[in-house]
Amino acid sequence: MSHFHLYGTLGCHLCEEAEQLLNRWEVDNPGQIELTHIDIADDASMMERYGLRIPVIKDHQSGAELGWLFDEERLAEFLMDCRDKPKSERFY
Repeated sequence: MSHFHLYGTLGCHLCEEAEQLLNRWEVDNPGQIELTHIDIADDASMMERYGLRIPVIKDHQSGAELGWLFDEERLAEFLMDCRDKPKSERFY
């Protein structure tokens, strides 16, 4: 199982859309990922890093990130690559 972080903030409609895409992917791929939601609103350094890019999905192990704008296909590609490829082969 791969662990991912979803960076966003409460009330962000794009974050909600990303979460829906993740939920649909998980229906087809049960038990493949563990997801932790991280609200960037209360952390100035996270706001600076992610504020203009949220939602951002980050692979906990490799540090690879996928920032918005992505669709279902791009999300699936990212999740599968993070699961299957070593860190040196991941480019996002």
